[in-house]
Amino acid sequence: MKTIVSMHDIHKSYLGQQIDTHALRGISLSVNEGEFVAITGPSGCGKSTLLTIMGLLDSASEGTYEIAGIDTRGLKVDQRTAVRNQHIGYVFQSFNLIDSLTVFENVALPLEHRGEHKATIKAAVVEALEKVGMEHRMSYRPNQISGGQQQRVAIARALVGRPDLILVDEPTGNLDTKNGDAVMQLLLELNKQGATIVMVTHDSRYSGLAHRQIQLLDGKVVAEQQIKHQADKEVA
Repeated sequence: MKTIVSMHDIHKSYLGQQIDTHALRGISLSVNEGEFVAITGPSGCGKSTLLTIMGLLDSASEGTYEIAGIDTRGLKVDQRTAVRNQHIGYVFQSFNLIDSLTVFENVALPLEHRGEHKATIKAAVVEALEKVGMEHRMSYRPNQISGGQQQRVAIARALVGRPDLILVDEPTGNLDTKNGDAVMQLLLELNKQGATIVMVTHDSRYSGLAHRQIQLLDGKVVAEQQIKHQADKEVA
């Protein structure tokens, strides 16, 4: 089975004027192709920090990280950006859509940064929006659609470049229960279709739907659990 994520002894420290903060303390983990992994734990335990390092939005203070076989140590900023664009899709809790762009234009951004042809971009964007049920809103702007719809558009943007890994940070955190359940059901469907997903969540209802849960506490992995029968699960 192909390994998508390989992390070994990851540490992350933030240097302050008075005190150093150790956000991650020796994290080692791997994620295989087609897995759905939930990272759980209390606020401040290092979940989002781990995800930003996995997404190459930040770098570890110590340790090694390989994404799709690429060693990320020593990569320059533009190299990290290129690897992220080719291999990683990121879904933020706050959606991070650009208000001045339409739904179509927001989803197209990763492919435009690759320099793809317009026809290729259009076909890929339409396909991604169809997967999340938002093709009928492609000419709308983010402030013209609901929070649940915005999160679907954000997922389409993460999908459009066919990345090896989709990272999802508290995808239901800004949504009510109904929209949260719908977004979670969408992620399960995408995983069944082959997407490799790592999701940070504080919601035990949602983390229980993953293949595997990794629990953090004080920057360390304190528990890991395989969950059976995920393929048959749906949001209750």
